[in-house]
Amino acid sequence: MSHSSLSIVIACGGTGGHLFPGIAVAEQLRQLGHRPLLLISRKSVDAEASQKYGQLDFRTIPAIAKPPLLSLRTPGFLWRLLTGYIRCRRILRDVKADVVLGMGGFTSLAPIRAGRSLGLRTYVHDSNALPGRANRLIARWCTEVFVGLKEAAAWFPKSVCRVTGTPVRDELLHLPTRDEARRRLGLPEQGRVILVTGGSQGARNLNSLLIQAAKADPDSLYYVIAGRLDYERVNALADGAPNIRVTGFCADMASAYAAADGVIARSGASTLTELSMLGKACLLVPYPYAADDHQSANARVFAEAGGAILCRQSELNTDTVHHFVHDNIGNPDKRAAMEAAMRSLARPDAAADIARILIGD
Repeated sequence: MSHSSLSIVIACGGTGGHLFPGIAVAEQLRQLGHRPLLLISRKSVDAEASQKYGQLDFRTIPAIAKPPLLSLRTPGFLWRLLTGYIRCRRILRDVKADVVLGMGGFTSLAPIRAGRSLGLRTYVHDSNALPGRANRLIARWCTEVFVGLKEAAAWFPKSVCRVTGTPVRDELLHLPTRDEARRRLGLPEQGRVILVTGGSQGARNLNSLLIQAAKADPDSLYYVIAGRLDYERVNALADGAPNIRVTGFCADMASAYAAADGVIARSGASTLTELSMLGKACLLVPYPYAADDHQSANARVFAEAGGAILCRQSELNTDTVHHFVHDNIGNPDKRAAMEAAMRSLARPDAAADIARILIGD
């Protein structure tokens, strides 16, 4: 390892939307000969990823979600924030950190604040069109703010802001062929496959509505429903319908994407980044209870570009789904236009660009 190898701490735990982009940057840094350390929470999504990416170094810090201002949980939140800050200072000194990157959310607050107090370069990344409150607070302690979508820059008027795109893991940049992916997943090589994914934890309402739509459309369509917490219930709802495959947590998303002709999904930033990178036409159903309804803001960016159809959960029904599947995915010209529009929003070099900035190139 070269003498100029840097120690770079990346706070990225709590959700797949923070975790996987952080892993993507860490992979780039490691390839360039630097020493990334990932700070994650004790949640199961983080624990599973840390086992899968055994070549990377992980440490856990307390996961902190900010309660409402006048909540009885506020003293506990402040105490965890203080202890988290002290622990992060200790970790940063222990690994002789040169740079700190936060991938967003309150899990990034203590590491960024600790890095700033030690005089280190600090950065935060926000992948949403409408940035979260945590990142708007954290930005004041950052050397620069990275944003996934240009629409987010307006929310950081006092910061040096750079549109980098959102990093994507290496494995999603090298997909198997459609036929190979379908063989791996046990799907038929003929016929249309629609991937339904509600994010790493699944989505109850979305899954229920989609099962109804799938049952009403038995001909050539296979639906892959991904969601770990909802698996038993969804499998019972599917009730052995021959055109529905239900899987719990999908460890091979590369194959799931490659096998799919179209995607029905929530509109979390990480999912949209992957869909744009892979050029997948999609029907987006924003999670209606997301903070500040930021998923709707994300979906609008992609719908206005022509790559996606935006449908509120309250308006989603069998007809909406069938219109997407038959009139868009089933129409080669419309599908090709949507796929091209999705690709136009992709930034495939996001992880490499962020890594270069962190190491000062």
